[in-house]
Amino acid sequence: MVAMTSRALVWFKRDLRLQDHAPLQAAAQCDEALALYVVEPEWVRSDECDAQHLAFAQTQVASLRAALAARGLRLLVRWGSVPEVLTTLRREWAFTDLMSHEETGPGWSYTRDRAVMAWCRGHGVAWREWPQSGVVRGLRNRSGWALGWQRRMNAPLVVTPDRWRAASGADAIADGQWPDREIAQAGHGLSRPLPAGVAGGEAAAWQTLEDFLEGRGRHYRSALSSPLTAEQGCSRISAWLAFGVLSMRQVHQATEARIARLRSLQDREANDFAWHLRGFASRLRWHCHFMQKLESQPEIEWVNMARTCDGLREEAFDRERLEAWRTGHTGYPMVDACMRSLNATGWLNFRMRAMLVSFAAYHLWLHWREPGLHLARQFLDFEPGIHWSQMQMQSGTTGINTLRMYSPARQQVDHDPHGEFIRRWVPEFGSAAYPPPIVDERSALQHARDRLYALRQTAPARAEADAVQARHGSRKSGLPPTGRARRRAATPLPNVQASLFD
Repeated sequence: MVAMTSRALVWFKRDLRLQDHAPLQAAAQCDEALALYVVEPEWVRSDECDAQHLAFAQTQVASLRAALAARGLRLLVRWGSVPEVLTTLRREWAFTDLMSHEETGPGWSYTRDRAVMAWCRGHGVAWREWPQSGVVRGLRNRSGWALGWQRRMNAPLVVTPDRWRAASGADAIADGQWPDREIAQAGHGLSRPLPAGVAGGEAAAWQTLEDFLEGRGRHYRSALSSPLTAEQGCSRISAWLAFGVLSMRQVHQATEARIARLRSLQDREANDFAWHLRGFASRLRWHCHFMQKLESQPEIEWVNMARTCDGLREEAFDRERLEAWRTGHTGYPMVDACMRSLNATGWLNFRMRAMLVSFAAYHLWLHWREPGLHLARQFLDFEPGIHWSQMQMQSGTTGINTLRMYSPARQQVDHDPHGEFIRRWVPEFGSAAYPPPIVDERSALQHARDRLYALRQTAPARAEADAVQARHGSRKSGLPPTGRARRRAATPLPNVQASLFD
């Protein structure tokens, strides 16, 4: 009996890297291998997709394609729904195995994966998936989650194969070009340029991380809150991490190694640097903690985590307020400066992200979904699991988290005391061209407090909070505190917009 030739197709999604990549390692054990990246119309047409995301993905795919080709693996680029692409490709090259990483994504990607599973079953293709973060698929209980995260992150990095066996008979298959025409027809051109300093490939991502670990991160804890100091004092790796150009395990292990080296110096300055990096390391755990919420409860992308909040803001939704907030014309200079900066650069530090959401939720009394879609398009580092969990947390609809109502004036005093950031992004501030405040802060916040605190005192809300805590809450023996962890024994749930990891 003749043994069947094993033919592996590696399907890249948000894991655009060569290193620490389990599907690539597994494909090297097969008789033949090809790789595939699909630009999906479902993604391009989705409400959270922006031209900058497509442009960023294009640069990463181009770099990855060159790196794989140097080791004998061809990376094909295709446009279309994945099951249709697989059908067409299998006519040209009868692959036996589909290999990919798990993905915790928005609803369209979940629907896509179910369709791919059905396709594989119908065509006799074995689909194998590997986890690539601390998220646990099929998790039923959070107990022990943090210890599992630690074990997974401390595991050895996956070894990168030197070569793959070329796919025989596949020479006639075109590598494929980036589908600019199809993207434009679907409604997203590539006219929006990538932000300055954002480059393609693992080398650029590693250089940015190493620059942070070796120098820029020495004042991380004190630098991360102000939009002035965070620009350089934060890691700035979040976009590469969101697209999987770096794995969470790589970042974790590089950070821990740097902390260990600093502490071995037994020098006060080095120890202080290590303490700042420990704050960064803790946010890597919180990143996966928030992603786990969407993995365990996908509907929180659309509905309130605490269903007792249903109807709270939906009927009174004010689109004029949304537009003023979205474009940075609310009459609150710190809010407007942050929004304009974000719209222009694709990045904003964690505290200012939280302030923008808080302002939309409490001052403007807007339901989180549409503001969340705008921010998803603006964040180059958009990570669905973190994003929707944080939108609900900062809007007060989880039922369990403290209501954080940021005062824009206080944030200005604390983080832009000389008005430097505001002058940069709101040059008309102080002139007749700048609008008056869109709402009165005192009365707006009083209205928000009255409604939300009254709701939280009801028996249904309290019962639901217990259920939410049991399902999604952190465990005392697991996640580390953030902030001044060594200098303050107890720290509450961090006030972070964790897609940054800052």
